[in-house]
Amino acid sequence: MFTSGCYVTAELKVKDISKAKEAKLALIELCSETLKEDGCTIFELHQFDEDETRFLLWERFEDEDAFSLHFELDHTKKYLANDFTDIVQFFKTNIAS
Repeated sequence: MFTSGCYVTAELKVKDISKAKEAKLALIELCSETLKEDGCTIFELHQFDEDETRFLLWERFEDEDAFSLHFELDHTKKYLANDFTDIVQFFKTNIAS
């Protein structure tokens, strides 16, 4: 069962279709590194079946501080510096009680 926390769902779209595979590999690496962060319990990549350039990231951080820290870490900065994707939609939620 899931517990309260800072849940994030982000839909991403690859900017340059010729870099779709490179972007996917970079996202896989980002997920692997992010899961090592204190305070991160879910960081899962999903790819749309009908469009290889679209992805969903499902994330859970213990709290807002852990989520904010994620953007200060080297692996996140490295991914963002590559500028592979645009954020199509972004939702931050918590368990309804």
